[in-house]
Amino acid sequence: MSNNDIGYKPNEKMRDIVKKHNSLILVMGRFGLPLGFGDKSVGEVCRAHNVDERTFLEVVNFVVKGICNYDTLSLSSLMGYLKQAHEYYLGFNLPNIRRKLIEAIDCSGNNDIAVLIIRFYDECS
Repeated sequence: MSNNDIGYKPNEKMRDIVKKHNSLILVMGRFGLPLGFGDKSVGEVCRAHNVDERTFLEVVNFVVKGICNYDTLSLSSLMGYLKQAHEYYLGFNLPNIRRKLIEAIDCSGNNDIAVLIIRFYDECS
């Protein structure tokens, strides 16, 4: 991708984008795009899995470069992505943070502060 390009395009190789920005693996998962795309372009991978390529690319470009053309987004595709992201945080990230919090504080015995911290976390999350 040259410096003149605004963002990634459908004809670019998915592997090149993921290699450069491995954090996009989470974005792919939230769109339901599996790994194992070989030498396929972004457009080919999206079409093979019935993912709106324009919305996928807008999210990728937003995550990587902070740019987005809101006119090209498919609302249903974006909502699906956001629901998957929400489920990931609720089902994985927040419970993982809670486990680490419990490991970090002394929950043994009669530690009222530890109980308050965990209760506060539970109420806020």
